[in-house]
Amino acid sequence: MLVRLSIRDIVLIDRLDLAVEPGLMVLTGETGAGKSILLDAFALALGGRGDGGLVRHGQPQGQVTAVFDLPAQHPARRIAADADLDGEGDLILRRVQLSDGRTRAFVNDQQVSIQILRAIGQEVVEIHGQHDDRALTDAGAHRSLLDAFGLLQGAAAEVAELHRLWRTAETSLAAQKARIEKARADADYLRHAADELTKLAPEEGEETRLAERRQQMMQAEKVVGELQEVHDLLAGGNSPVPALSSAQRRLDRRAEQAPHLAGGAARALDQALIAIEEARDALEKALRDAEFDPREQERIEERLFALRAASRKHNVPVDGLAALAGRFAADLAALDAGEGHLAALENAAAEARSAYEAKARALSKSRHATAAELDKAVNAELPPLKLERARFITMVETDPARMSAEGIDTVSFHVQTNPGTKPGPMMKVASGGELSRFMLALKVVLADKGSAPTLVFDEIDTGVGGAVADAIGQRLARLAGKVQVLSVTHAPQVAARAARHFLIAKEDVADGKSVATRIAVLETRARREEIARMLSGAEISEEARAAADRLLAGAA
Repeated sequence: MLVRLSIRDIVLIDRLDLAVEPGLMVLTGETGAGKSILLDAFALALGGRGDGGLVRHGQPQGQVTAVFDLPAQHPARRIAADADLDGEGDLILRRVQLSDGRTRAFVNDQQVSIQILRAIGQEVVEIHGQHDDRALTDAGAHRSLLDAFGLLQGAAAEVAELHRLWRTAETSLAAQKARIEKARADADYLRHAADELTKLAPEEGEETRLAERRQQMMQAEKVVGELQEVHDLLAGGNSPVPALSSAQRRLDRRAEQAPHLAGGAARALDQALIAIEEARDALEKALRDAEFDPREQERIEERLFALRAASRKHNVPVDGLAALAGRFAADLAALDAGEGHLAALENAAAEARSAYEAKARALSKSRHATAAELDKAVNAELPPLKLERARFITMVETDPARMSAEGIDTVSFHVQTNPGTKPGPMMKVASGGELSRFMLALKVVLADKGSAPTLVFDEIDTGVGGAVADAIGQRLARLAGKVQVLSVTHAPQVAARAARHFLIAKEDVADGKSVATRIAVLETRARREEIARMLSGAEISEEARAAADRLLAGAA
């Protein structure tokens, strides 16, 4: 429920702080004192339309803050959580209205879009008035109210889930049909391409391996000639090895005779021959390694050409050919096995639709029965509200072909204001005063079923008096036993039944050049005087005070 409303610099209101409580609260005051301004400011905090003209003259901006104490599972908290807003403690809605027309919205001191603020505001407060588009007259909400009255929310949620499952099954079926149709249209191409890639048998990374091998072969061709020439120099007919070996043997013999003269040269020459032998062995190994079959190079060239040609043809990288071959094979498999899978999906979709239709028909039957009960309950409230010749009608139009997540029904509230007239939509047929009383009767019946925790009624008693005003007061008091109710009223019969009475009035501000709206809580004596004023006008007589006493005593 609402626990506090604070307004700063909105039209005539310079500073107003209103602490509110459970039960029925009334707001009274002279015409023009600022009651409508207060409601306009309240609506602004709930996401209503902003206007730079709302800012108090001479101020750069105005601000309205509404604080709510809500249960942990209230829908408004879920909206806040979905928007990643802090949901602990009180829920604080704040709207800043700049004089240039711009506005800023905040929830728990986190800036949000107007859409989020409005969505939360619609869950926590309903404002009803004679000509107020903020009232709960949206036909789209009537189905939800009917379900709430009949405790059909669980069945409605099940219908919504079955509708989702059916639509999901239909989507899968449509996708499979589209895939099969495409596969059929491309069947010849697919089979040819799949056969071509199967024969090619591309492997991931194959292009890189082949290119590296080809590069090695090309490099080997360039160096192998020089390797062969050097090898021939060391091992061929003109090799210096025989002459060096003969020289080494001669030095060995002399080294035995004169080691200090020939020994060093003999050892060095021996090492040179060993080095030459090692060089020859290395050259022979290199020549062996460089040997390749020219046909292998040709095969590599042909393979690379085939892979790259396929890559260009299918517009994929060479390394993507293997995956493409897999997709072609899968598409062909889907074409070959698709008929069986398609039949299974068709059966699943048919079963899902059948389950939805059965549950939707059952829900529709319950809605028709609930509509009769709702009509009976609302019509029982009408005679005391001077609508004894009127009739409330819940229209449930069922069309099995119109299948939605909400079922197969369209629900709208109609009224017949006089016998013999044609019933029509409540918003179009009822006058302002009648509409307010119809809405009050409906809200009394639906108070604990689908209602916001705070209801505001803006002068719904206008144009009525006596017994009708007292009946309105009784119903507002009954309603306040289940939800928080704030009523702006000119009817003393309504004011007398309030648990808390606020008086709104205009006062001169300190500068003596302007006025501001003030609000005060009326206690016993002051409340008696205000109700007496409402009964008699500017001059309060003792008879008016006595009448006020009787009203207060009767409402106690």
